[in-house]
Amino acid sequence: MSIRTLLIAAGTTLLALPTWAQVEYAIDPAHSSIEFSVRHLGLSNVKGKFTKFEGTIWYNESDIAQSSATVVIQAASIDTAEPKRDEHLRGADFFEVEKYPEIRFRTTGIEPKGDKYVVRGFLVMHGATKEIEIEATPPAKVVDPWGNERMGFEGRTTINRQDFGISYSKVLDNGALVIGNDVKIELNIEALRKKEASPQAKPAKEAKAEEAAQPSEQKKKTDE
Repeated sequence: MSIRTLLIAAGTTLLALPTWAQVEYAIDPAHSSIEFSVRHLGLSNVKGKFTKFEGTIWYNESDIAQSSATVVIQAASIDTAEPKRDEHLRGADFFEVEKYPEIRFRTTGIEPKGDKYVVRGFLVMHGATKEIEIEATPPAKVVDPWGNERMGFEGRTTINRQDFGISYSKVLDNGALVIGNDVKIELNIEALRKKEASPQAKPAKEAKAEEAAQPSEQKKKTDE
């Protein structure tokens, strides 16, 4: 075989390869947090968090638009530091965790905006799916003292709980809601690079709503 033929064959092979080279990271729940706050009586912000969640980030440093992420939160892990309130939130008036045990997120797009990024994705909660936007800081990377590569970023967004069918509340005489509709969400994420990566995920822009709504592998195993 001639050198010219070899070069043509090599070029054809390279063209056939994906143009997005992703590195896979697993979210580290021990060093991450998913927190929220809601107005109470129009006077103060009641804060809470979810304590059980997992997620995967496929990061393409050379073209961040080709990156993607998935997150699964166990709705029953809601914690507002008040056990009676948490039980109410898990029940029929709010999350209905027996019927909707998972809250899921799947990216649909990532793009720079000033000194931050806009992360778009489908949020699946309480049986409803809606595309939301998260303002995120640029990812930072470091090698920890044990030789593991880690990345981290922060994110913020606000959603309306009514969009997800969580409508329980009462109106005060002055027109204020006992529980506000806007929910502010704050993310502090640290993720650990996987040493054995799974097959590469689709870029965020290729995600579909029905994919985001699929139960997690953990949920499938529980149902079997």
